[in-house]
Amino acid sequence: MKYIMFEDFSGAPTPIIFPNRIDHADMREQMPYSRALSAGFVTMRADGFHCHGSSKELDLKAGPGDAAIIADKFADPES
Repeated sequence: MKYIMFEDFSGAPTPIIFPNRIDHADMREQMPYSRALSAGFVTMRADGFHCHGSSKELDLKAGPGDAAIIADKFADPES
């Protein structure tokens, strides 16, 4: 799966996860958030989420803390 980490309206990092067949740039156009922080690919392994790679279209790469942010969102969907 692909993802883009956005800064939401309150300043918090918010991941959007979507299928590989959708381009990062196309998903970026659909989102109302003004700032994209990072982008790449996310996989689920036995030891948790792993973020890697980059988006050439957005000139962004996976951030070192992205996997933890995504894991927190799944652990507490209200966050």
